[in-house]
Amino acid sequence: MKIPFTKMTGAGNDFVMIDNRACTLFLPQTQIAALCDRHFGIGGDGLILLEPPADPQAADFRMRYYNADGGEAEMCGNGARCFAQFARLLGATKTIKSDAIRFETLAGIITARYIGEEVSIVLTAPQGLERAKAVPTTSAGTITVGFVNTGVPHAVQFVPDVEKIDLPKLGAEVRYNTVFAPKGTNANFAQITGADSIRIRTYERGVEAETLACGTGVAAAAILAHTVHGVAKPVRVRVEGRAVLTVDFDEQGGKLGNVVLQGPAVAVFTGEIECP
Repeated sequence: MKIPFTKMTGAGNDFVMIDNRACTLFLPQTQIAALCDRHFGIGGDGLILLEPPADPQAADFRMRYYNADGGEAEMCGNGARCFAQFARLLGATKTIKSDAIRFETLAGIITARYIGEEVSIVLTAPQGLERAKAVPTTSAGTITVGFVNTGVPHAVQFVPDVEKIDLPKLGAEVRYNTVFAPKGTNANFAQITGADSIRIRTYERGVEAETLACGTGVAAAAILAHTVHGVAKPVRVRVEGRAVLTVDFDEQGGKLGNVVLQGPAVAVFTGEIECP
């Protein structure tokens, strides 16, 4: 069976995008991992299916997101921005009269808007904010991180220089640390670079390596940069792929909401692949 696909990137975070509005495609975890393999497949940090919504009154589409290991995850920020751009490229948004589209994810309803060539999304409300959490037994000893779930869980350590972090080693130690059991966490390392800017590197759960960008990680780091370190909003975040994403959000009565992530979402190429 040949599968039509589009390869997309959101600030270096890359995805295999498949139109499954006919609901005829059922991929087991091993096939998804094979399609995401960078040596023998298309290659990507994840695979995304565009499907009809379960509730057409609440959403226009459903986004199914799978990590590169083939496991389904709640959602992905950059993946959601690419998803919205993919829907527009397919022409699937032509009948939508609103200036925004809405789509279902396992983390909740996501709203996306088109800002020129960029895409902004409103993430689900952050949950479980912890400004200081001790993470023991790492190669750097016990370290202190902030934590917040921006659709998926993220730990963020602020450091003087992210380039000096042994990310494969320390990232894995944080990602699998017992304090985040049983599901683990994404591990981010951020550096404040200006009054309204930070730099970030991310060890991404499910990819099990550093990625060039992680949208929910960018949002988590921006929230913690502002609430803990006083970095001004909107926060400009430079990712490993060198692109800059912006994050803004509301604060009311100590509660955070309306988290908006904006940045590029670009189609790289299209093609067909024989299902492995």
